Amino acid sequence: MKRKILVLTENFPPLSGGSGRWFWELYSRLPRDSFIIVADQTVEAAEFDRSHNLNIIRMPLKSTEWGFKSLIGIKFYWRTVQKIRAIIKQQGITHIHCGRVIHEGVTAWLLKLLTGTPYLCFVHGEDVETAATSREHNLMVRQVCKQATKLICNSHNSANIVKRLGYASSQKIHVLHPGVDASVFVPAQEDDAFKKQMGWCGRKVVITVGRLQERKGQDMMIRAAALLKERFPELLYVIIGRGDCLANLKTLVMELQMQQHVQFLTKASDAQMIQCYQQCDIFILPNRTIGNDIEGFGMVLVEAQACGKPVIAGDSGGTKETMSLNKSGYVIDCTDPSNIATTVATLLAEPTRCLEMGEAGRQHVESELDWLAHVQKAELLFSS
Repeated sequence: MKRKILVLTENFPPLSGGSGRWFWELYSRLPRDSFIIVADQTVEAAEFDRSHNLNIIRMPLKSTEWGFKSLIGIKFYWRTVQKIRAIIKQQGITHIHCGRVIHEGVTAWLLKLLTGTPYLCFVHGEDVETAATSREHNLMVRQVCKQATKLICNSHNSANIVKRLGYASSQKIHVLHPGVDASVFVPAQEDDAFKKQMGWCGRKVVITVGRLQERKGQDMMIRAAALLKERFPELLYVIIGRGDCLANLKTLVMELQMQQHVQFLTKASDAQMIQCYQQCDIFILPNRTIGNDIEGFGMVLVEAQACGKPVIAGDSGGTKETMSLNKSGYVIDCTDPSNIATTVATLLAEPTRCLEMGEAGRQHVESELDWLAHVQKAELLFSS
């Protein structure tokens, strides 16, 4: 019997974020007639969906509560399960792929109880780590992992978290690193027109791409930039992304009088984002652990290396697995702005070293993290 797979994920373009981009890049390269994607119904979804030919169904997949103790949570799962149950019947779905353990995995677990449809679940590290802090969510995740046929972890770090918390044994766990399209994310010559358009002419540009949330650490890099501006008055820190911390970050910039040294890009297109990677001097993801919230992998670090840029990442989660350590990038403690400032200053003062690290990063991505190899690995996992 031919497999017909329903991919259930709240995180999917046009929503920004590494996991959504991962799913887009992966499933857009797999046979179109074998997959139906059920994703969140966002304001910009209709416009985005006109730009591709994937089989996609949009429905509300956000909830303020994901547990069963809450009436809001119960109503969310009831509505979602009933809608997807109908899709399973109408479309002849044989398997489900879940974007996370909560809430997509919980929905798939309930559907398995009702329809017998098997499912696998992607694990990002921070999702299971955070769930372990809640007795209710912990019990839910245990059931999701127990009933799943496979757990696909984005890094060995995430796989170790699953094992440490006792959610699954090694036999059920598989590691599949997110990748990058090395034919799209490529190094480029200096583009004076783009730099003029962006206000980057004559500046030393350090960028971060990612959601504006506490664990991403944009606030720590703003503080580090404040320490660096006397030595490097041409320094510009560019923050690319959207999220709940935008207002707090802007307030911090005002408090530190960093308006001339920090730029926010909240509406960058994919094409513009790639140009930012290509035209910056350094990429940094100053992530840190907040409670149990960690960086599972750090796909943006891979994208920056593909564009030939040196990278710096926080020592949290699976960031070490994105790079050729100390050759294409550094992993450091990003809870201390002075530590960040020291590492950034070292690279800003050594442009030749930056070029060498960028070349090493490009080679690393081409050999280890290109989407072609990634998709081939995924196909084997999905078919077994």
